[in-house]
Amino acid sequence: MATARPHLLGLTRPELAALAVEWGFARVHAASLWNELYLQGRRTPSDFVVHDQLPARYLDRVFSELAFDFPGVARETHSADGFTRKYLLALHDAHRIETVLMRYSGRVTACVSSQVGCAMGCVFCATGQMGYTRHLTAAEIVAQALHVDAVLRETTPATADAPAPALADPAHPSPHHRHERLRNIVFMGMGEPLHNYDAVMQAIDILRDGAGLALGAKKISVSTVGVVPGIRRLTAERRPVHLAVSLHGATQAERAALVPAARKWPLDELMDACRDYTSTLGRRIFFEWTLIDGKNDGPDHAHAVGALLKDIPAQVNVIPLNPTFGYAGEPTRPAGARAFQDVLATYGIPCTVRQRRGIDIAAGCGQLAIAE
Repeated sequence: MATARPHLLGLTRPELAALAVEWGFARVHAASLWNELYLQGRRTPSDFVVHDQLPARYLDRVFSELAFDFPGVARETHSADGFTRKYLLALHDAHRIETVLMRYSGRVTACVSSQVGCAMGCVFCATGQMGYTRHLTAAEIVAQALHVDAVLRETTPATADAPAPALADPAHPSPHHRHERLRNIVFMGMGEPLHNYDAVMQAIDILRDGAGLALGAKKISVSTVGVVPGIRRLTAERRPVHLAVSLHGATQAERAALVPAARKWPLDELMDACRDYTSTLGRRIFFEWTLIDGKNDGPDHAHAVGALLKDIPAQVNVIPLNPTFGYAGEPTRPAGARAFQDVLATYGIPCTVRQRRGIDIAAGCGQLAIAE
């Protein structure tokens, strides 16, 4: 995706409308362009259908002033589980990222990346092991969601009783869709979302727009290793998305051994930010815990988590360690995961064991990585 010009996919609908007015066109032209892009699924300039509300001269101005392209698919891999697909996407500068499509009962989730690599260095994470290259733009983040949307258009049949609308009315978004919908976005792919805060939030604003993909705020999860300034901004801006915090250790020493970012943002500072988030927004936090055999999965560890979180509206999501080439730890066995859950239950803290998907294609939590 070229970056010399502003990118069409990186603009919100109000920004696109303002630009149309600046160029001497009507706002309805921008609304029609938005409809073609997000509801009709246009992917190249030649795909756009010229009509009264989308004149050729406006399209000519759009594609001369704005960049418009999508990352290429360098590789597509399907898991034997039948529910998971991983896409290796090639960016304009030859860097690559990975995006994962996951099907669950009644919903489709896209796991998207926010950076090429990651600067946080979590020892058991393949992305952290590869290091940091650069931030993704908002357009590159939106493009991942639109790629999954395009896959769904291709792989699910049209429905005769729900024709796609000819033009979206921004005041009354159409509920009709011709294909299986993308329902959920999780920022749990490559990168630390709160390290790339502005681009991630711009992308979320675009993806939530009711005249476009219309993803509900409750269907978007942002996962962080504990970037305290980012959590503080989320709180101050009252962002209505789910926050997930990767904890992995209930003491500063144990956490810093697994999550080097804890040395910059210590556990007590992180927990203060989390308490402020929950009290200010009246919203719970999802704490993620990778269960590593003999490292952080014993009863004492579970009791420490319970004591740490007992005064915070929280849910703990645990997942046995997924294998990576750069870390020799072993996953906790199912009995150990259940015992961990049982201890947290005594503190009144909900705890779920996350489904492991796509492990055979390295599409699971902590497994995304690209050899540059």
